[in-house]
Amino acid sequence: MPSFDVVSRTELPEVDNAVQGAMREIGTRFDFKGSQCSIERTDEVLTIRADDDLKLKQVQELLRGYLAKRKVDHKALDFGEPEAASGNTIRQTIVIKQGIARDLAQKVVKELKGAKLKKVQVAIQGDELRVTGKKRDDLQGAIALIKDMKLDQPLQYVNFRD
Repeated sequence: MPSFDVVSRTELPEVDNAVQGAMREIGTRFDFKGSQCSIERTDEVLTIRADDDLKLKQVQELLRGYLAKRKVDHKALDFGEPEAASGNTIRQTIVIKQGIARDLAQKVVKELKGAKLKKVQVAIQGDELRVTGKKRDDLQGAIALIKDMKLDQPLQYVNFRD
């Protein structure tokens, strides 16, 4: 029986490369001279430190640009609220989304079952979805339906078995 998995993964080495590129540019740009702007990654959390709101927005734009160059979808980032930090600076945390959240998985399952796709079953397996069907065409229809849902998280379709 053909099947595939729906996952949401962000390549952390690519995120690291984007952060390093943005930090390199922050170090060389004239408008950041003498500022305390920085981007750090610990596990699946990025922390931006900036002097003021304007510099924070500039660092965010730099980071988004470098992530786009490294083919990391901006939807994989969950920007938190900026907060005051020590030394008159601003800190913002950004969570890197990994895996499909339970409520999003249930939404996808409900949508697939409501679409009346014949002979397609969906199972939630931890932070991924397994979609099985009788024919390859049914599975391709399921992929098209999921893509049309316009979800706020990047999804990949992997492990396609015939």
